[in-house]
Amino acid sequence: MTDTATFAGLDPVTFSDLLRVAGSPGFDRWQDQIRRTGGCANPIHLTGWTVTKDKATGEVLHRYSTEDEPGGRLRLACGNRRASRCPACAWMYAADTYHLIRAGLAGDQDKDVPATVREHPRVFATLTAPSFGPVHNRPDTGRCRCGTRHAPDDDTLGTPLNPDTYDYACSVLFNNYAGHLWQRFTNRLRREIAARAGLTQRELKEAARVSYGKVAEFQKRGAVHFHAVIRLDGPDGPEDPPPAWATVQLLTDAIRAAVAHPYTTITVPAAADQPTRTLRWGAQIDIRPIRAFEAGTDITEQAVASYVAKYATKAAETTGTLDRRIGELSELDRHQVPEHAQRLIRACKELDPIYPDRRLWAWAHMLGFRGHFSTKSRRYSTTLGALRQIRADYRAAQQREALGLPDLEHDQDDTVLVLADWQYAGHGHSPGESVLAASIARDLQLNRETARAALLAMEGDPT
Repeated sequence: MTDTATFAGLDPVTFSDLLRVAGSPGFDRWQDQIRRTGGCANPIHLTGWTVTKDKATGEVLHRYSTEDEPGGRLRLACGNRRASRCPACAWMYAADTYHLIRAGLAGDQDKDVPATVREHPRVFATLTAPSFGPVHNRPDTGRCRCGTRHAPDDDTLGTPLNPDTYDYACSVLFNNYAGHLWQRFTNRLRREIAARAGLTQRELKEAARVSYGKVAEFQKRGAVHFHAVIRLDGPDGPEDPPPAWATVQLLTDAIRAAVAHPYTTITVPAAADQPTRTLRWGAQIDIRPIRAFEAGTDITEQAVASYVAKYATKAAETTGTLDRRIGELSELDRHQVPEHAQRLIRACKELDPIYPDRRLWAWAHMLGFRGHFSTKSRRYSTTLGALRQIRADYRAAQQREALGLPDLEHDQDDTVLVLADWQYAGHGHSPGESVLAASIARDLQLNRETARAALLAMEGDPT
């Protein structure tokens, strides 16, 4: 248990509830449940039972009911990917994303990706939004257009030099259509690759495959951009070597051409008082070759996987907006949302009836963005679902071994019958439970960081 100094300064109600929880008869079991969730900040509560029987004899091999649990409930992790909502579950999501991305870079036999994938052409590309008006920044010269040398943590960074001329409407429309722009980009990329290889689209499918994993990130100005690992494979995916003409330079040139091509734009027609707008990617495109760790140059596999995983758990709340849907504009002042973010949200509100099919107000808390934050092509590597299933199977096997139950996966004769009934019974913590759960989450995170540091020290990896 964390030192009691951690709980200093709690309000009387929370502290009183904390003492109640810590002094309850089932406190040890409650702690065990929360540790199993990883210190989840908003666990799901279930009530119910499960019975495992021998089909042939009817003998009950195991019986479990939540009646004996603290509060009569079993607590499961919420699984929310947002770090602002549940740091513990976001950490797990980031870890899964790291392994998914790294498997597609370095290979992983357990995930059906051979190590030879390292020899395939692959780059780390960043596609940004265009300008919607000059903003406060930290240029290489050190001095912003406003004449100030902004500190890295200056709250004015990313905000417009002149809010009255900044195109807030175009900014939220770009965010809203960003997913469609990405789809157009990937379609055009295949055409550009085929053209450089001297192939038709049909011939390209028989010779090579484009695979990618990407994540969205919000810039300080509230515009979304995408970071993507893009790789060239043979036609069957990562286990298939790419053709001889597939090089990093060809891939880089094709990406730049695809971004700049007129096809990779979306025209939003004029409506009401809004002019016709052509949405496209910004001129700033960063494309870097990805090298193995041993190469010591450019950007490494580990760095790319860590970078993508980091942003997979963040969303628009990094700009100061809310991390949930907004009911009324009055919430913005009540929650002290910064002025720039407020203007973007208000733009969503004003544009919503003009473009009803875009559901801008429903996604105002995301500044108009309605796409998936983390996506990948079908054959890039494994899936998040597969990683979660592996973890669930491992924990289930541990539990069966501890209880002395047969392995259901290898029950060839199908002699075991499992009956179960579960009901949703709420979610979350009481005030005191929240403090204790956060303490457990911190302890678990410290243990992970200590173990990781020791492992890296043994491997001689300086990252």
